[in-house]
Amino acid sequence: MFEPVIAPSASLLGLLQRGRGDGQLHALAADRAEALAALEECVTCDPRADWQVENRSLYYARLYMELEAPLTGLEQHLHDPADVFDQDEGRTGLALAVLGHLAAYGRRDALDLLRGYTAVGANWAWALDELALRDDDRSLLSLAPAVLARFPEDERGEAELRAAIRSAYEPRPWRLWAAHYPRVAAASEQSPFDLWQRQLNRSGVTPGWSTADVLAWADRSEPGAAAVTGEPPEGGALARRAAAAARCLAAVVRRPEDHDAVLEAALDGAPGARIAALRYLVDQQDPGAAALIETAAADIDERIVCAALELVKRMRGPEVLGHARRWADPDNGGADSVLGEAAVQLLADTGEPCDGPLVVAALRRWLSVRGVTGAGLGALVDGAGRLAAAHAVPALRHIYGEAASSELRGRAAQALAVTDPHFARGIAVECLWDCEESTRELAARHVTTTGDVRVLERLRRLAADPAEEAEVHAAVRGRLTARDRT
Repeated sequence: MFEPVIAPSASLLGLLQRGRGDGQLHALAADRAEALAALEECVTCDPRADWQVENRSLYYARLYMELEAPLTGLEQHLHDPADVFDQDEGRTGLALAVLGHLAAYGRRDALDLLRGYTAVGANWAWALDELALRDDDRSLLSLAPAVLARFPEDERGEAELRAAIRSAYEPRPWRLWAAHYPRVAAASEQSPFDLWQRQLNRSGVTPGWSTADVLAWADRSEPGAAAVTGEPPEGGALARRAAAAARCLAAVVRRPEDHDAVLEAALDGAPGARIAALRYLVDQQDPGAAALIETAAADIDERIVCAALELVKRMRGPEVLGHARRWADPDNGGADSVLGEAAVQLLADTGEPCDGPLVVAALRRWLSVRGVTGAGLGALVDGAGRLAAAHAVPALRHIYGEAASSELRGRAAQALAVTDPHFARGIAVECLWDCEESTRELAARHVTTTGDVRVLERLRRLAADPAEEAEVHAAVRGRLTARDRT
């Protein structure tokens, strides 16, 4: 998957790609052909970097309804020849989810598109899940032959059928089909046993019941291709093994000599053993953990450095904030060090109001160097809000407007709600149209209901929309009820 290309935030396409509330408002005011083209591009070329944490489907479906948009472009996208060889569900998932919402709104053409794609499309399971929520029993029964034909009646086909039933997000069609097709009934009964069998038959090297054995196990490869080379596990596999070993150490470290062995491994052990030992000491809030983390963060092995920086975020205890402030102190060069960056994120998460200036400075520095991207930016945004750092407002507004991630924009809105005195009359109004339900809920709880005629109209529409989430309904109706009483 390629990173999505995001248009500038001031353009209609850029607003819609980001899922901003202003995107819907601008689309309704723009030339209809331009709005339809931008909307169709968003749905057929998913603009999200991570669809699992960003919502767009209801946002785009509402705009399809407002514009009375035809579905020709979505039909061409779903039945494009690329569907045969590009079976990544991300290619068609957003379009199918939008069609699901449109079907719920009563668009018959959307329902027909989902039925047709379920019968012939590569991402049929997603389409079937959408239909399971909206279609009637008769139509679902009519799809059974086409779906079951995908699974040959041999051992491999039956195993794939059981896997499909087990992974279905919505079980309704399979339960319906089981009453009419003995093959589906048998697969449904066997599917849970497949999972139990795999769990019972899990093979692998397990550690012995001693500190030395656990530390040695942390660097041992699983049986298989990696074990043939005799090389230790790498990357994510090494981190996962080290985390498991750290949990084992919590059970076996009992004597002073065990603790000494862990300290020795944390200082200069093999990579897996060293990471496991460091994690164990951090989790146990050992007094020597901070010094060992500082040493590890300066190691030449990138795996050790990355693990040490991740462990900084796990550090807790009365003395940890003092270490974090020292590491992040610009006078000590902390502003330009990787350990200093990790320490500021720890302060953002657990620091005190006096740490606000450090967090705000780190937030500004991040934006000037990296822009509105990066995994650590969200923690700084959250920290600015948690510490009520009013000086962060300009940076937070910039993030809100420019972030391609609607999840990050929502976090910026949360921070602005407690730091920006103008939030209720400004950004909160736009947030009522945002693609993220949590952002709409935030806006409903904070927005000023007087002075802007759009606000009350929008609140009433959200309250009446059956597709809206329960949390948003509760917030909206609470505001409307309170206003009526006054």
